[in-house]
Formats: sequence, structure tokens, C-alpha cells
Amino acid sequence: MSGQVHRTPESAPAQEIDDLLGRMTEAWNAGDATAYAGQFTEDADYVTFFGMHLTGRRAIEESHRALFEGPLRGSRLTGGTGGEQAPAIRFLRPDVAVVVMNGGSSVGGEQSPERDSIITLTAVREPDAWRFASFQNTRKVSMESLGAPGRPGGREGR
Repeated sequence: MSGQVHRTPESAPAQEIDDLLGRMTEAWNAGDATAYAGQFTEDADYVTFFGMHLTGRRAIEESHRALFEGPLRGSRLTGGTGGEQAPAIRFLRPDVAVVVMNGGSSVGGEQSPERDSIITLTAVREPDAWRFASFQNTRKVSMESLGAPGRPGGREGR
């Protein structure tokens, strides 16, 4: 399995990781911080789109409880404004996989391209289930919004 990319769940482990993504999304959409954090390892690293680094399941739960009770109450995870796409799942070992996927969220029922992200997760097989050991959320931006049309890496003259 090592090195294989699964664009759709083709194997039992890939299906289990896809199910883990589903549980994570369901917990977010229900505003359930405990269930959301339960999809992560006890010592998980979680990096938000604005660069805040949370360490551990407890920190993930506490921060998401505040979000779900406050500014993200009623928000829903989506595949982003570009539509749903299957996650890319690449097994590094039979018990470790990298997952790269598009994501987004709606707040107040409205989706916005400004909330579209690329999300990278590391899934690990624990004795009882697959969980995420790391999460990195990066907002998508266009080259034009950076003032650099057609030039990867930044603005002219910088």
C-alpha cells in the first residue's frame, strides 16, 4: 500500500479514513466539540487557517467549544465553493496516511470563496480506530489577490 494515492476509498483502510473524515464533518456540523476533538489523537497538532497552533485533543476541544458556542455557531463544513471532491489519501505505511482535501465552511447558510481552504491531515491507526495526528488548514488565495498575476512567488519588484 505504501505510496498509493486513493482518490476514492478503494481499500478498507482508505474507506476507514474516509469514514473518519465523515465523523469529523458530522461533529463539526452538529457543533459537538467533544465529538470533533475525539477524531484526533491525544497529542495531535492542529494548525488553523490563521496560524494558531493547538496541541492535543483537549486544546482542540476547548477552542472548538468556544467557536461552536460563539462565532461559528451553526456553521457547516463543505467541500468549498468549487464543489465536493474526493480527498487524496496516500499511505506512507499501512498505519499512516497523508490526506489532502479541499474544504470550506458556510456561516449563516452562506458559502464564500474567502472560506475555501486546502486541508492536510495525517491519519494514524491507533489500536481502536483511525484518528488524525495532525491538521493544517490553509486558505486558498488567487495570485491576483496577492498582486502577482501570473507570477508564482509574489509581487513584481519585491
